[in-house]
Amino acid sequence: LLPSTSPVDAARSPSGGRGSPLPVAVSAPLPFAPGFSDETLEKAAKSEGYCSRILRAQGTRREGYNEFSLRVEGDPEFYKPGNSYRVTLSAATPAYFRGFTLIALKEGKEGDKEEDHAGTFQIIDEEETQFMSNCPVAVTESTPRRRTRIQVFWTAPPTGTGCVILKASIVQKRIIYFQDEGSLTKRICEQDSASEGVTDKPILDCCACGTAKYRLTFYGNWSEKTHPKDFPRRTNHWSAIIGSSHSKNYILWEYGGYASEGVKQVAELGSPVKMEEEIRQQSDEVLTVIKAKAQWPAWQPLNVRAAPSAEFSVDRHRHLMSFLTMLGPSPDWNVGLSAEDLCTKDCGWVQKVVQDLIPWDAGTDSGVTYESPNKPTVPQEKIRPLTSLDHPQSPFYDPEGGSIKLVARVVIERIARKGEQCNIVPDNIDDIVADLAPEEKEEDDTPETCIYSNWSPWSACSSSTCEKGKRMRQRMLKAQLDLSVPCPDTQDFQPCMGPGCSDEDGSTCMMSDWITWSPCSVSCGMGTRSRERYVKQFPEDGSMCKVPTEETEKCIVNEECSPSSCLVTEWGEWDECSASCGMGMKRRHRMIKMTPADGSMCKAETTEAEKCMMPECHTIPCLLSPWSEWSDCSVTCGKGMRTRQRMLKSAAELGDCNEELEQAEKCMLPECPIDCELTEWSQWSECNTSCGKGHMIRTRMIKIEPQFGGTACPETVQRTKCRVRKCLRGPGMEKRRWKEAREKRRSEQAKKNIDNEQYPVCRLKPWTAWTECSTLCGGGIQERYMMVKKRSKSTQFTSCKDKKELRACNVHPC
Repeated sequence: LLPSTSPVDAARSPSGGRGSPLPVAVSAPLPFAPGFSDETLEKAAKSEGYCSRILRAQGTRREGYNEFSLRVEGDPEFYKPGNSYRVTLSAATPAYFRGFTLIALKEGKEGDKEEDHAGTFQIIDEEETQFMSNCPVAVTESTPRRRTRIQVFWTAPPTGTGCVILKASIVQKRIIYFQDEGSLTKRICEQDSASEGVTDKPILDCCACGTAKYRLTFYGNWSEKTHPKDFPRRTNHWSAIIGSSHSKNYILWEYGGYASEGVKQVAELGSPVKMEEEIRQQSDEVLTVIKAKAQWPAWQPLNVRAAPSAEFSVDRHRHLMSFLTMLGPSPDWNVGLSAEDLCTKDCGWVQKVVQDLIPWDAGTDSGVTYESPNKPTVPQEKIRPLTSLDHPQSPFYDPEGGSIKLVARVVIERIARKGEQCNIVPDNIDDIVADLAPEEKEEDDTPETCIYSNWSPWSACSSSTCEKGKRMRQRMLKAQLDLSVPCPDTQDFQPCMGPGCSDEDGSTCMMSDWITWSPCSVSCGMGTRSRERYVKQFPEDGSMCKVPTEETEKCIVNEECSPSSCLVTEWGEWDECSASCGMGMKRRHRMIKMTPADGSMCKAETTEAEKCMMPECHTIPCLLSPWSEWSDCSVTCGKGMRTRQRMLKSAAELGDCNEELEQAEKCMLPECPIDCELTEWSQWSECNTSCGKGHMIRTRMIKIEPQFGGTACPETVQRTKCRVRKCLRGPGMEKRRWKEAREKRRSEQAKKNIDNEQYPVCRLKPWTAWTECSTLCGGGIQERYMMVKKRSKSTQFTSCKDKKELRACNVHPC
């Protein structure tokens, strides 16, 4: 029985209402809530419905200690009916939770009726989350275990619903927590029709001081193993990442909005050029352009190829971050983040953001498969997340409406804070160290199972001027004792500058990298462009920085501005060098803005390439995994082939590796069965009688005898009945027959007598039996003989000799 002071009794008190605790519907975590028996819960479920159960928090909590938080992506104050929003429940390090419950209620409702719940949830990760069996509108954990975050999509209810309260409960250890108006409750109201078209993003100012530097790392998880249906094997890739840190006045893209031309080109073509041009046109609202290289193929182990990353900065005015990358090939499918706020309400900078990503549809192409032909969506539709029920031919289709498996994860981690900070309290002890020495990492985190050689000396700097370059050192992986534990990279890069540009000189003014050039001031002819940098560290001797922080130079765009000229954009930034050491190639791109007005062809180049030189390569022998087991033979009988493979464990750019990665050899299985083969049937023979009933036959020959268990030969002779005219039966006929037979015998006797008189002493024995055939197949010979019984002594009868006959036999092929 429930104790009188149980949370259930407390929940039934009249003090409920809008701020009442969450109706908890936790099945797996119940063992952590003492005082509840299965029988009690079963009775409660039958009597009042599981969704209406209310459990209050047990134990005391420190005021203002936000250990757990519930967040709607973008922190919107209003929702658009029918739009989808990403909802995240997370725990701050080192906290964790074992179980949880998440519901959405109409404001002022208790949740004991179906109509009290607002909107619908969509599962993102079935291994983490599921709908409750006894309360289908609520989301709970799939299995009770330690976790720090979960994510779901919530689709807003229809017009007229009003405000909605998103509520979460947490199960940690043996206690169920809930905060009425704390960080586990989110109130979001319906957007007025008068404000239709405005962004869902909060119109909030950032109160943080100084700047913060972040590193974005993108981990793709889209492969044939994770998404096997119709996976494109040859051309799968992630396009180059493009994005920016920006203010709330500029939104690159958002769910429920329409894709710009730049977003469309990324979504359909994987081209970041137009997107970058759009970003740079918002120069006052953008602090850093975020760019990272494409990935071909879409997935490789991290010890073969590092995940793409990019660094960017934020400040009080430009504290949001957005990016996108195309999942290719696809009609217009992408992943990314939209207006991720890195400024905290406590006037600080977020330390780390981890987001799991599912693909979204840009609304510009109506294809349903990875390699659908181009099919523009007219009119253009709004950006939306893909679902498993979009189309039966979709690679993500699930007739049961399950969740789409995650295709990527992005990690945004703060690596430094610059300038005077408003919030002087660090997130944790590690954060203090990160701020003191953000660029240094002396601790070696190499797993004990990875055995390396010593690092090589640092190479020369790739820059001979005070422009920032890089230098490299290498080491060799000698042994990997545990193949399940990945070994870190065998290359290490470090920023550097040319001689006379030392960072350690106390009188040196430390400057940031140059921010990329602004767009040219004109779209045709000669104009100007500029770029900026800022002071990272003032000289220790107290002197002023006299290094220029701005540069201006002339630029020419579309030299000819006549009607016959082709208008193009400026060249984009150079891609990274194709080689990490030695000689490589780099490319840059531009786009055609307008074809010649006179209708002539546009001959302007849209891609430019040039050589690039990286630090000298130090050749390291290629490291190979052991050979795999031989594959099964390619045939089930007879002669076939089998193969085996091994992998290149060291990065390919470490040196030439000409070792073969695949081997093939012949394999022999038991002989394949050979079935009997026959010729076609011969024509039927004539009837064997001249009158009355008889028979006729037909035959066929054996071409190939059965071998190795093949099908046996069927019959080779067939007989069928035949009937000719009736035989005449009468006294005259019978006498005639006897007379003919008697005359025949007399004739033969007379002939014999003549022979005896002519050859009185040459008598022959009867024919012998035929001998055995000389061969078993392919045509042989049989013989028989007639021997002389009595020979005359006279030499007159020389014709009295033994006789021999021959005939063919076993004429069928071998």
